[in-house]
Amino acid sequence: MKTPARRSKQVDQESETNVTTRVVLRTRKTNCSKTRAARVRPDYPLTRSTSGSEMKLIPPEFFQIDALDLAPRLLGKFLRRDNVVLRITEVEAYRPTDSACHGRFGVTPRTAPVFGPGGHAYVYLCYGLHMMLNIVADKEGVGAAVLIRSCSPVSGMETIQERRGLETDKPVLLNGPGKVGQALGLSTEWSHHPLYSPGGLELLDGGEDVEKVMVGPRVGIDYALPEHVNALWRFAIADTPWISAPKNTLKPL
Repeated sequence: MKTPARRSKQVDQESETNVTTRVVLRTRKTNCSKTRAARVRPDYPLTRSTSGSEMKLIPPEFFQIDALDLAPRLLGKFLRRDNVVLRITEVEAYRPTDSACHGRFGVTPRTAPVFGPGGHAYVYLCYGLHMMLNIVADKEGVGAAVLIRSCSPVSGMETIQERRGLETDKPVLLNGPGKVGQALGLSTEWSHHPLYSPGGLELLDGGEDVEKVMVGPRVGIDYALPEHVNALWRFAIADTPWISAPKNTLKPL
């Protein structure tokens, strides 16, 4: 199986230009952050079909937009590797001049994937333990990405449990970015991997949309500037238990 190389989280101060998503529920400014709603999917049962015409690879141009616009659009999309399919339920946006973004250090061997073209993976090792999957956003050279914080299982439950070393079907199985990386069996070798190409790690669209999104500040970035700590750049599907802590900082959009 083909394997790839790595990628990082990013954030940027809010740009003054509104970017319109395909369906906009509400646009709101809070602290220097611009939050936008996007259409997302309802929860899928584990028995849902994940083959055939229902699941389609997402084209490269889908990813080549501002990370803050891409983040909510990723909710409800599917990650597939081998027999494992996960549905994305929670994400965080990281933008170019963000003081919490790995790209703030410029291009280094570790951060180089973040500066690649949108639609590639950026996987980095956190605390020497957790493989964190990010999806590169925007054009090549920009340095932006979306962190996948939580997912729900769709298929391959036995493989997910084996990789996680946890025999449960509760949200604790996938409610954190390190857990998602482990369930997919990722390593930093997957950085630079194109998620829009068949084989390996893929990002897929399944076709159904809903319009309930929660937003809040990102998690674990206390070292960043206040305007970035408080920016509402964390997005989650409403009414699902498959999201990470803290949950009380997420509010309906």
